[in-house]
Amino acid sequence: MTWYLLLILLVALERLAELVVSRRNARWSLERGGVVSGQGHYPWMVALHTGLLAGAPLEVWLADRPFLPALGWPMLALVVAAQGLRWWCIATLGPRWNTQVIVVPGLPLVTRGPYRFGWLRHPNYVAVIVEGVALPLVHTAWITAVVFTVLNAAMMVVRIRCENAALATVPGRAGG
Repeated sequence: MTWYLLLILLVALERLAELVVSRRNARWSLERGGVVSGQGHYPWMVALHTGLLAGAPLEVWLADRPFLPALGWPMLALVVAAQGLRWWCIATLGPRWNTQVIVVPGLPLVTRGPYRFGWLRHPNYVAVIVEGVALPLVHTAWITAVVFTVLNAAMMVVRIRCENAALATVPGRAGG
């Protein structure tokens, strides 16, 4: 379990790094007239992700979940892949990436990196979904994986509607 706690700690540190980048990027966006949307759901999203990081090791400990190599190693590979996709999104969006929904008027839609695939409008959320399933399953915390997935699906409906509405104001963007 010690190595699993280390993995959770590393993911938590990655999330803190995201928040540092997000705050810096929020300042950049707001200085350029950025418009913030969806502040009502944001605290719930933070709570959900914090619950994932707390719930997985808690379930492993309380339910004495074993590490099953046939499940754990592939799930660990998916966690790593999700981090790679997440940081590809962050690097591609540059100062426009944020954990909040902030759109700077007048800037065109980003269409490079993982955003060049028209059929995949929100690639960062693919990383969130994969990580939300895989991170708990690295150590067979299946209840956490299921609960996070169900709650995250509801959150994604709200979040994606909010982002699509905000992005509908971007030049060159058809629809929402």
